Amino acid sequence: MANPNIAGLSNIYGKVAGQAVGTSAAAIVTNSSSSGKIYKINSLIVSNVDGTNAADITATVYKNQSTEYHLAKTISVPADTTLVIVSKDTTVYLEENDSIRLTASAASDLEAVCSYEEIS
Repeated sequence: MANPNIAGLSNIYGKVAGQAVGTSAAAIVTNSSSSGKIYKINSLIVSNVDGTNAADITATVYKNQSTEYHLAKTISVPADTTLVIVSKDTTVYLEENDSIRLTASAASDLEAVCSYEEIS
């Protein structure tokens, strides 16, 4: 199924996803193929929960589950701080079969929260 025309939408659902970011790329949000939906990413926030060490974050849009495009690449997040990668000012849409994937330079240091709208 093709992505819906958002001008003719009938449903918008607010969603939040959270993830402990590991050293291997993992999706925080995935819009499955043939979902008939589009996801509007309103915010992506990464927090360093390690009280001592900085850690790097890489965030990518994974288009059609085959090609990566970087939202952020190897950005240092100091200990006990937060980084806003996507905000309402920089909205990103995920079409069918797209995802946002996160990778950290160190395990157990970073946590992420993504707020988005599921539109159909």
